[in-house]
Amino acid sequence: MLSVAGLHAHYGRAHILDDVALEVAAGEVVVLLGRNGAGKSTTMKAIMGLVPPSAGRISFAGAEIAGWEPFRIARLGLGYVPEERRIFTELTVLENLEVGRRPAPPGLRPWTPERLFALFPSLGAMQDRPGGRMSGGEQQMLTIARTLMGNPKLVLLDEPSEGLAPVIIERMAATIHALKAEGLAILLSEQNLHFAQAVSDRATIIEKGRIRWTGTVAGLMAADAVREQYLSV
Repeated sequence: MLSVAGLHAHYGRAHILDDVALEVAAGEVVVLLGRNGAGKSTTMKAIMGLVPPSAGRISFAGAEIAGWEPFRIARLGLGYVPEERRIFTELTVLENLEVGRRPAPPGLRPWTPERLFALFPSLGAMQDRPGGRMSGGEQQMLTIARTLMGNPKLVLLDEPSEGLAPVIIERMAATIHALKAEGLAILLSEQNLHFAQAVSDRATIIEKGRIRWTGTVAGLMAADAVREQYLSV
C-alpha cells in the first residue's frame, strides 16, 4: 500500500533523510524505530508532503505522491497523527471529530462518532468537553479519532506513546490492534521498544537519516547486537 524508495530530504543545507526506503502492506503495522533526532518524524512529514522530498519515490495506493500537497495526499486516503496532537482546544470532542469528517471511499465502512466512541469509550463520556480541558492521553485518543473520521486507508502515527502514562499506553496498544483488525494499515514511529513489540508486525530502524535495519519484530528482538547499536540509550 505504501512504498518509499531513495527518499532524501533537507532542512536548508542540512541533509536530514538519506536514501530512506520502507514498505507497508495493507492491514500491516510497521514501526519506524530510532533515537531522538534519527529522522523518524521527518520521514513521516516527507511522506505526508509536509516536508518536500529533495529526491526519491513515494508510492501510495497506486499513485506516485512525492511532491504532492498534503491535502491531495489526505484525499487519497493517507491519515496523519502528528506528535504534537494539534487538536482544536476550544472545540468540543464532537466538534473536533466533525472537523476531520470526509466521505468514505467505495467499499470502506465509514467511521462515525458512534463507532469511534465504541473504540474510545472515554471520548464517548466527554463528547461536549472542550479539547483544552482533556488530559494528554485523552487528547492523543481524540487526535487519532479525528484522523479516522477522514476514513483513511493507512495512518501515520508519530510517537503515539510519547509522554503517556503506562495505563494509557496499554489502551493505545489495544486501539492499534483494533484498527488492524478493521483492515487499516499503520506506520508508526516510536522510541518505546516494548510498545513497538506489542503492536507491530515488522520494524525498520533509522539512524542519522539512514535505514540501518529492516525485518520482523521477532527478528529484531533476537538481534541483541542490533538493538544495542541503534536503540540503546
